[in-house]
Amino acid sequence: MVKFFEVAVEMVTAISNSGKEKKVKEVYLVDAKSVTEAEARVVKDFMETTPNLDFKVISVKESRIIRVIK
Repeated sequence: MVKFFEVAVEMVTAISNSGKEKKVKEVYLVDAKSVTEAEARVVKDFMETTPNLDFKVISVKESRIIRVIK
């Protein structure tokens, strides 16, 4: 059975003129077998594509999406 997980990631994208960090939250849909696998796949992807980016996974939950129709 296919499961999808929503992985929320918070990252620092820039520092504003006032000197404060600008944080952005993005949600990724991951096809995985468990919460742990979904988190690990997102972390691996971020480390490979943008190794200098300051990010953290803030939540992982099973999605209500049943399937993706292409």
